[in-house]
Amino acid sequence: MMRKITVLALSAMFVALSLPVEAQQPGKIFRIGFLDPSTASGSAVLLEAFRQELSKLGWIEGKNITVEYRFGENKGPERLPALAAELVRLSVDLIVTTGDGPTLAAKKATTIIPIVMTTSSDPVAQGLVASLARPGGNVTGLSSLAADLNTKRLEILKDAIPKLARVALLQSPGSVTSDLQLKELRPAAVALKLKLEEIDTQPDAKGLESAFKTAKQKQVNAIMTVATRPFFAERKRIVELAGKNRLPAIYFDKGFVDEGGLMSYGVDYEDLFRRAAGYVDKILKGAKPADLPVQQATKFEFIINLKAAKQIDLTIPVRVLERANKVIK
Repeated sequence: MMRKITVLALSAMFVALSLPVEAQQPGKIFRIGFLDPSTASGSAVLLEAFRQELSKLGWIEGKNITVEYRFGENKGPERLPALAAELVRLSVDLIVTTGDGPTLAAKKATTIIPIVMTTSSDPVAQGLVASLARPGGNVTGLSSLAADLNTKRLEILKDAIPKLARVALLQSPGSVTSDLQLKELRPAAVALKLKLEEIDTQPDAKGLESAFKTAKQKQVNAIMTVATRPFFAERKRIVELAGKNRLPAIYFDKGFVDEGGLMSYGVDYEDLFRRAAGYVDKILKGAKPADLPVQQATKFEFIINLKAAKQIDLTIPVRVLERANKVIK
């Protein structure tokens, strides 16, 4: 009888040891770091998509996770390393990043804490992962294909405005994301026989006013911006300035059109943030970033706002309208 009890006890012990760590610690609250170069208000819609998906997966703030938010407040990439280091000192269990700058800063700050990218433009080219299929380190997540899509946006702009000759490109000085996108945009502009006026722009009220003033002085026919989080955060102001200066524009996210912008072509960023929640779920349950392949964007949207076109007396060719996923009348 004693032997039978001993065997049962040992069996129970082995079963307990084989259970996942989280099952042994039912009361554990995981701490997640969130690093973004822009602002809380500018990122609100994307963060809501991320939180909703986490909730569907069983992760609820205040119950089994807490989130340490750190925003760069659109003050440039030089602020990100200190914020990343702060999250590492807090011993977070995982860091979620938005864009190349925050991801690079987080990777330099730690080689141990898992990092989930929501929107890297080209993680292999940036040296963030060894390959998409086998990330190899502590970084994984999603690629937004920003560089490739900017070229497509320039082509759409040329088709929508037949007499287009000069385009203003608002870019973030010192941004690794901007630099990567420019490498693709410059030869694309040459191929389309367009003059690309690159304007270094601080993403704040004063900087944007100055950028549009410069664009008018250069007599551009249209504008676009590089795809970065700070410009997304200031989308309402950018759309207002484009309308005020009667400049056609194509943007990288539908959020600009939601604010009254003319056109947008790009990935569904809300979808990327929802998918990032899936990576967080897997890692908190024990998966390693090195074993989770980086996924690329799969949902793309082309939206045209005819109300905005009418306000600047622009007629969009029918052949362009027919290519749109959605036309706002």
